[in-house]
Amino acid sequence: MSEAVPQVVHVVDDDDAIRDALEWLLRSRGLPARTFPSAEAFLADFGVAMRGCIVLDVRMEGMSGVELFERLVAAGNRLPVIFLTGHGDVPLAVAALKRGAFDFVEKPLNDNDLVDRILGAFRHEESTRRESETVADVAARLETLTQRERQVMDRILAGDFNKQVADALGIAIRTVEVHRARVFEKMGVRSAVELAQLLAQKR
Repeated sequence: MSEAVPQVVHVVDDDDAIRDALEWLLRSRGLPARTFPSAEAFLADFGVAMRGCIVLDVRMEGMSGVELFERLVAAGNRLPVIFLTGHGDVPLAVAALKRGAFDFVEKPLNDNDLVDRILGAFRHEESTRRESETVADVAARLETLTQRERQVMDRILAGDFNKQVADALGIAIRTVEVHRARVFEKMGVRSAVELAQLLAQKR
Protein backbone atom coordinates (compact mmCIF):
# COMPACT_ATOMS: atom_id res chain seq x y z
CA MET A 1 0.00 0.00 0.00
CA SER A 2 1.05 3.61 -0.58
CA GLU A 3 1.24 4.32 3.17
CA ALA A 4 4.42 2.23 3.38
CA VAL A 5 6.36 4.95 1.55
CA PRO A 6 6.40 8.41 3.20
CA GLN A 7 5.82 11.63 1.28
CA VAL A 8 9.07 13.54 0.78
CA VAL A 9 9.92 16.92 -0.78
CA HIS A 10 12.57 16.25 -3.43
CA VAL A 11 14.49 19.51 -3.91
CA VAL A 12 16.49 19.78 -7.15
CA ASP A 13 18.63 22.94 -7.36
CA ASP A 14 22.27 23.54 -8.31
CA ASP A 15 22.61 26.45 -5.87
CA ASP A 16 24.08 25.12 -2.60
CA ALA A 17 22.72 28.02 -0.53
CA ILE A 18 19.16 27.60 -1.83
CA ARG A 19 19.24 23.83 -1.31
CA ASP A 20 20.45 24.24 2.27
CA ALA A 21 17.91 26.99 3.02
CA LEU A 22 15.02 24.95 1.60
CA GLU A 23 16.07 21.81 3.47
CA TRP A 24 16.22 23.78 6.74
CA LEU A 25 12.85 25.43 6.06
CA LEU A 26 11.10 22.17 5.22
CA ARG A 27 12.53 20.24 8.15
CA SER A 28 11.58 23.11 10.49
CA ARG A 29 7.99 22.67 9.29
CA GLY A 30 8.09 18.91 9.84
CA LEU A 31 8.35 18.06 6.12
CA PRO A 32 10.83 15.33 5.15
CA ALA A 33 13.21 16.60 2.47
CA ARG A 34 15.91 15.25 0.19
CA THR A 35 18.13 17.50 -1.90
CA PHE A 36 19.86 16.98 -5.24
CA PRO A 37 22.54 19.28 -6.74
CA SER A 38 21.58 18.56 -10.36
CA ALA A 39 18.91 17.13 -12.62
CA GLU A 40 21.24 14.27 -13.45
CA ALA A 41 21.63 13.38 -9.75
CA PHE A 42 17.88 13.28 -9.29
CA LEU A 43 17.33 11.17 -12.41
CA ALA A 44 19.88 8.64 -11.14
CA ASP A 45 17.82 8.27 -7.96
CA PHE A 46 14.34 8.57 -9.46
CA GLY A 47 11.83 5.74 -9.16
CA VAL A 48 8.08 5.62 -9.86
CA ALA A 49 7.46 4.40 -6.29
CA MET A 50 8.62 7.77 -4.91
CA ARG A 51 6.02 9.72 -2.91
CA GLY A 52 5.58 13.43 -2.24
CA CYS A 53 6.52 16.17 -4.69
CA ILE A 54 9.45 17.71 -6.57
CA VAL A 55 10.63 21.30 -6.05
CA LEU A 56 12.63 22.02 -9.20
CA ASP A 57 14.72 25.00 -10.26
CA VAL A 58 14.03 26.03 -13.86
CA ARG A 59 17.62 27.03 -14.70
CA MET A 60 20.53 24.78 -13.75
CA GLU A 61 23.96 23.91 -15.10
CA GLY A 62 23.85 20.88 -17.34
CA MET A 63 20.33 19.56 -17.77
CA SER A 64 17.79 22.32 -17.07
CA GLY A 65 14.75 21.93 -14.87
CA VAL A 66 12.48 22.01 -17.90
CA GLU A 67 14.50 19.25 -19.59
CA LEU A 68 14.32 17.15 -16.41
CA PHE A 69 10.57 17.72 -16.26
CA GLU A 70 10.19 16.48 -19.86
CA ARG A 71 12.26 13.38 -19.01
CA LEU A 72 10.09 12.69 -15.97
CA VAL A 73 6.87 13.08 -17.97
CA ALA A 74 8.22 10.52 -20.47
CA ALA A 75 9.15 8.18 -17.60
CA GLY A 76 5.60 8.22 -16.21
CA ASN A 77 6.31 10.42 -13.19
CA ARG A 78 3.26 11.04 -10.99
CA LEU A 79 4.89 13.35 -8.46
CA PRO A 80 3.59 16.94 -8.60
CA VAL A 81 6.34 19.31 -9.79
CA ILE A 82 6.66 22.83 -8.37
CA PHE A 83 9.06 25.01 -10.36
CA LEU A 84 11.27 27.67 -8.78
CA THR A 85 11.62 30.52 -11.26
CA GLY A 86 13.32 33.84 -11.67
CA HIS A 87 11.17 36.65 -13.07
CA GLY A 88 12.43 36.07 -16.61
CA ASP A 89 11.61 32.36 -16.46
CA VAL A 90 7.88 32.73 -15.81
CA PRO A 91 6.94 31.98 -19.47
CA LEU A 92 8.90 28.70 -19.23
CA ALA A 93 7.06 27.79 -16.03
CA VAL A 94 3.67 28.62 -17.56
CA ALA A 95 4.48 26.39 -20.54
CA ALA A 96 5.40 23.60 -18.10
CA LEU A 97 2.06 24.04 -16.31
CA LYS A 98 0.34 23.34 -19.62
CA ARG A 99 2.39 20.14 -19.85
CA GLY A 100 1.21 19.01 -16.42
CA ALA A 101 3.47 20.72 -13.86
CA PHE A 102 1.64 21.38 -10.58
CA ASP A 103 2.70 24.95 -9.82
CA PHE A 104 5.53 27.48 -9.86
CA VAL A 105 6.90 29.91 -7.30
CA GLU A 106 8.89 33.04 -8.15
CA LYS A 107 12.14 33.95 -6.42
CA PRO A 108 12.77 35.48 -3.96
CA LEU A 109 10.76 32.77 -2.23
CA ASN A 110 8.11 33.46 0.39
CA ASP A 111 8.50 30.66 2.94
CA ASN A 112 4.83 30.36 3.89
CA ASP A 113 3.69 30.52 0.26
CA LEU A 114 6.10 27.76 -0.76
CA VAL A 115 5.13 25.50 2.16
CA ASP A 116 1.41 26.02 1.39
CA ARG A 117 1.97 24.98 -2.21
CA ILE A 118 4.00 21.95 -1.15
CA LEU A 119 1.22 20.85 1.21
CA GLY A 120 -1.22 21.28 -1.67
CA ALA A 121 1.04 19.13 -3.85
CA PHE A 122 1.13 16.45 -1.14
CA ARG A 123 -2.68 16.38 -1.00
CA HIS A 124 -2.87 16.20 -4.79
CA GLU A 125 -0.34 13.36 -4.96
CA GLU A 126 -2.16 11.38 -2.25
CA SER A 127 -5.49 11.83 -4.00
CA THR A 128 -4.25 10.80 -7.45
CA ARG A 129 -2.37 7.82 -6.05
CA ARG A 130 -5.42 6.55 -4.19
CA GLU A 131 -7.49 7.04 -7.33
CA SER A 132 -4.94 5.04 -9.31
CA GLU A 133 -4.93 2.27 -6.72
CA THR A 134 -8.74 2.15 -6.81
CA VAL A 135 -8.74 1.84 -10.60
CA ALA A 136 -6.18 -1.00 -10.43
CA ASP A 137 -8.22 -2.74 -7.71
CA VAL A 138 -11.45 -2.53 -9.72
CA ALA A 139 -9.66 -3.88 -12.81
CA ALA A 140 -8.32 -6.80 -10.77
CA ARG A 141 -11.82 -7.62 -9.47
CA LEU A 142 -13.24 -7.52 -13.00
CA GLU A 143 -10.63 -10.08 -14.06
CA THR A 144 -12.13 -12.57 -11.58
CA LEU A 145 -15.52 -12.56 -13.32
CA THR A 146 -16.40 -15.40 -15.69
CA GLN A 147 -17.64 -14.61 -19.18
CA ARG A 148 -21.24 -15.36 -18.14
CA GLU A 149 -20.92 -13.21 -15.02
CA ARG A 150 -19.70 -10.36 -17.22
CA GLN A 151 -22.71 -10.79 -19.50
CA VAL A 152 -25.08 -10.70 -16.53
CA MET A 153 -23.24 -7.68 -15.10
CA ASP A 154 -23.57 -5.77 -18.37
CA ARG A 155 -27.32 -6.43 -18.41
CA ILE A 156 -27.66 -5.35 -14.77
CA LEU A 157 -25.84 -2.12 -15.56
CA ALA A 158 -28.18 -1.56 -18.50
CA GLY A 159 -31.05 -1.62 -16.00
CA ASP A 160 -32.54 -5.00 -16.97
CA PHE A 161 -34.59 -6.98 -14.44
CA ASN A 162 -33.70 -10.61 -13.76
CA LYS A 163 -36.39 -11.91 -16.15
CA GLN A 164 -35.13 -9.65 -18.94
CA VAL A 165 -31.56 -10.86 -18.34
CA ALA A 166 -32.74 -14.48 -18.37
CA ASP A 167 -34.63 -13.99 -21.64
CA ALA A 168 -31.74 -12.16 -23.31
CA LEU A 169 -29.14 -14.77 -22.32
CA GLY A 170 -31.38 -17.82 -22.66
CA ILE A 171 -30.91 -18.96 -19.05
CA ALA A 172 -33.19 -19.54 -16.04
CA ILE A 173 -34.11 -16.69 -13.72
CA ARG A 174 -32.63 -18.67 -10.81
CA THR A 175 -29.34 -18.91 -12.71
CA VAL A 176 -29.39 -15.13 -13.24
CA GLU A 177 -29.91 -14.65 -9.50
CA VAL A 178 -26.89 -16.86 -8.73
CA HIS A 179 -24.68 -15.00 -11.22
CA ARG A 180 -25.92 -11.64 -9.96
CA ALA A 181 -25.02 -12.60 -6.37
CA ARG A 182 -21.56 -13.75 -7.47
CA VAL A 183 -20.96 -10.52 -9.39
CA PHE A 184 -21.88 -8.45 -6.35
CA GLU A 185 -19.71 -10.59 -4.08
CA LYS A 186 -16.65 -10.48 -6.35
CA MET A 187 -16.98 -6.75 -6.98
CA GLY A 188 -17.56 -6.03 -3.28
CA VAL A 189 -20.90 -4.23 -3.74
CA ARG A 190 -24.43 -4.69 -2.42
CA SER A 191 -26.52 -3.23 -5.23
CA ALA A 192 -26.57 -2.36 -8.92
CA VAL A 193 -26.22 1.31 -7.97
CA GLU A 194 -23.02 0.61 -5.98
CA LEU A 195 -21.72 -1.47 -8.89
CA ALA A 196 -22.32 1.37 -11.34
CA GLN A 197 -20.61 3.85 -8.99
CA LEU A 198 -17.59 1.55 -8.58
CA LEU A 199 -17.14 1.05 -12.30
CA ALA A 200 -17.51 4.80 -12.93
CA GLN A 201 -14.23 5.26 -10.97
CA LYS A 202 -12.43 3.03 -13.46
CA ARG A 203 -13.16 5.32 -16.39
